[in-house]
Amino acid sequence: MLRIFFIAFLAFITLSVFSQSIGVLNLKCEYKINPLGVEAAKPALSWELNSKQRNIMQTAYRVLVADNPAWLKSNTGNVWDSKKVSSGQSIQVFYAGKKLEPTKKYYWKVMVWDNKNNVSVWSKGASWQMGLFTKADWKGAKWIAYDKIADTNIAILPVDGKKDRYFENNTLPLLRKNVTIKKPVKNATMFMTGLGHFEMSLNGKKVEDHFLDAGWTKYDKQALYVLFDLTNQLQQGANAIGVMLGNGFYFIPPLKSRYRKTKTAFGHPKMIARLAIEYTDGTKEDFVTDASWKTSASPITFSSIYGGEDYDANLEQKGWDTPNFNEENWRPVILVDGPPILNAQMAEPLRVMETFTPKKITQPKANIYILDLGQNASGIPAIKVQGRKGDTVRIYPGELLRADGTVAQGPTGSSYYLQYVLKGDGVESWQPRFTYYGYRYLQVIGAVPQGESNPQNLAVLTEIKGLHVRNAAPRVGQFTSSNNLFNRTNTLIDWAVKSNLVSVLTDCPHREKLGWLEQVHLMGNSLQYNYDITQLYRKAVDDMEYSQTSEGLIPEISPEYVKFEWGGDMFRDSPEWGSSSIIMPWYLYQWYGDKQLLVKAYPMMQRYLNYLKTKSNGHILKQGLGDWYDLGPKAPGLSQLTPLGVTGTATYYYDLNIASKIATLLGKKNDAESYNKLASEVKQAFNDTFFNQETKQYATGSQAANAMAVYMKLVEPQYKHAVVENIVKDIRNRNNGLTAGDIGYRYLLCVLHEEGRSDVIYDMNSRTDLPGYGYQLAKGATALTESWAALSTNSNNHLMLGHLMEWFYTGLLGINQADSSIAYKHIVIKPEIVGDVTSANGSYHSVHGKIISKWKKDGDKFNLHVQIPANTTATVYLPATNKNKITEGNAAINKDIKLVGFEKGKAVLKVGSGDYNFSVN
Repeated sequence: MLRIFFIAFLAFITLSVFSQSIGVLNLKCEYKINPLGVEAAKPALSWELNSKQRNIMQTAYRVLVADNPAWLKSNTGNVWDSKKVSSGQSIQVFYAGKKLEPTKKYYWKVMVWDNKNNVSVWSKGASWQMGLFTKADWKGAKWIAYDKIADTNIAILPVDGKKDRYFENNTLPLLRKNVTIKKPVKNATMFMTGLGHFEMSLNGKKVEDHFLDAGWTKYDKQALYVLFDLTNQLQQGANAIGVMLGNGFYFIPPLKSRYRKTKTAFGHPKMIARLAIEYTDGTKEDFVTDASWKTSASPITFSSIYGGEDYDANLEQKGWDTPNFNEENWRPVILVDGPPILNAQMAEPLRVMETFTPKKITQPKANIYILDLGQNASGIPAIKVQGRKGDTVRIYPGELLRADGTVAQGPTGSSYYLQYVLKGDGVESWQPRFTYYGYRYLQVIGAVPQGESNPQNLAVLTEIKGLHVRNAAPRVGQFTSSNNLFNRTNTLIDWAVKSNLVSVLTDCPHREKLGWLEQVHLMGNSLQYNYDITQLYRKAVDDMEYSQTSEGLIPEISPEYVKFEWGGDMFRDSPEWGSSSIIMPWYLYQWYGDKQLLVKAYPMMQRYLNYLKTKSNGHILKQGLGDWYDLGPKAPGLSQLTPLGVTGTATYYYDLNIASKIATLLGKKNDAESYNKLASEVKQAFNDTFFNQETKQYATGSQAANAMAVYMKLVEPQYKHAVVENIVKDIRNRNNGLTAGDIGYRYLLCVLHEEGRSDVIYDMNSRTDLPGYGYQLAKGATALTESWAALSTNSNNHLMLGHLMEWFYTGLLGINQADSSIAYKHIVIKPEIVGDVTSANGSYHSVHGKIISKWKKDGDKFNLHVQIPANTTATVYLPATNKNKITEGNAAINKDIKLVGFEKGKAVLKVGSGDYNFSVN
């Protein structure tokens, strides 16, 4: 008996040791931790491995899914037990249990085995909650509204420049409903959307800290709903649900006095909701929007995503969203129609992410104060003000100042302002709810900042802050280096990224706020190294699908809210823009292993490629904008240095090659062969049309033309070196100056990097005297500007030219993945040591775990610290030849590392997961 006990105890100790050697963390369902609103019938599950040992690879896993945490705690998967599955897959593991039910919450955990006979303990439990699959799942909920737009005033896709048919300012409503809870609540979830945007409160308190819920979409076809867990907020007895609605992109009020870029009018604000409650006794109850709800006008007297917002505190109805409010003066809602498709908002919500306080206050004119917040960013101001009833504070935000010191809004949309009318009740707090703008400066009229002279007894601003709002996508990357200019450039670009990261990827946070598609794929790599954009980019693919026309065209803007018809179709039909519909799903597969998205998007890709084929003339596409905002002799705009056919046709060829790979992956052999054949014909036509064999130049020999030909593999191998040398020659002849624009610049950087010419990238971007990043910083920019020269006539917070950020990760840090790798399963660490850069330090958190590259050059010694996540491998490149001494951890290279050879002045090593410290003398 004692012997049996000892053996069992020994086995327990051994298992414990194994369990501590490998762990499982960061459990995700549909790319999110504990998501709400999952609609996939077979959700994708993933996890990361954690181990201090080297060369760890998963060999098996077991997943448990239960519909009650008690089952999971007892290690029982009553919904799904995968049993032990021999597989190294830790991402894209698809649920394969019982049919999942709408609204239901599921609990899961995982354990793994590895190649060193370690067995993990069970991971901590995670969960996901299902959304609503069909119209029936809304349990009879109706769309409700304060009023209804006249059918003649609906404008789903207005044409820019057409005269207004009418002028009106709509009512922004409040809506409310009392509900009574008679039993203890086990689970309570609100499924709600309000168009254009909504804020929900429960018993007088705002629910969650979201801003501009729900994300904007192509509203004639689809809208998004948001889930809120109200389990711990509902009280026994009476509860009041309050909702405030804003216009957003759903309705742009046509007022002459306020700025608007588009004239969209899908309808007046409306909402739909279902509150699903499960009681502790197992019974269920639903409260839905119907004709019993009541409505009234809100204190918001004007709201426009483009024109600003006005609020009159004297119109407030105290306690309107509490149970005891007397609603006898409120009117019944009306029942209206809404978008035909409702999907859960899976991208992160917008939130206030940072706060700024004034760095400087000036008074350029009487009763006008300028507050400098020091940073150009997307957001809203928040004020505290004290004054008399009826005192009015008006705030004009702006990026730049005029010569007279007042705010300049000309390049960013004028007139945009925010107005607050005081009720005269002590210190009053206010911030806009349904609009935002890009700004650094706040021009205040009608109030005096506290501490300033106030001879006219105006209202006093006791506090004013700038609230930076953006999509709350978590940061997954970090970069810094010894080069101060590069660090400042990275920050400059990052502020443009953050300011345009909302529920779509916008061009600018003020003048347009539109989802121009070229930046979705061209800036995609920069973004994925810095933020978890998985769900936001999946939404972008949805937006493209819903915006695609019956002819197959993917318009340049998605969701498409306006048709720019001046200049023909050039602002609607550019292959470099529409090709995001093909390029982005492929990139998402490469970054995250999302094959399901390829399946879903494939019909859209087919229709778009068929459309491009009908538009081509001899396989050449000449429509669109070309290398937009390149640096030529004229003011920036349409491509100046590169003929339109070059960028469009090169992108078309790139599309066809990607489509062939996708077709092969999806088992569509005939499609793959067809796309390959067409790609060959396009390549021949491209070279026949644009390549000069004598000069080894494409078209005009511009940086964009030559770089895109190389990157897209249109150049025949025997000419490639000469074309690359022509690129370098052009840059050197311009005193290391750039000319490539919105389309060409990323490909220019990629080609130089891939061809071992990061020294040229360094020389182009380490100066302040020629248009570029350093030039913008020298002119005082705090966010990336629309033009290379930081012109005051253009936007000074623009996303489209930020491609150097990608090189900071792939070049200076050297973090990349092998050509054949998917989801960073096989990592490449290949840092570029250029110019005066003596160190770089950064990381990227891939779907398999955190990758770190940290290097320092100290005299003749080079040190590199690398972290490779478990369940992956890596190839590491060190600046060394066979004459250099290479050590790891102050010792000779050991069995964990394989030196496979030397390549172009670099030692090539193969390593498994773990931490490594390499030194080269």
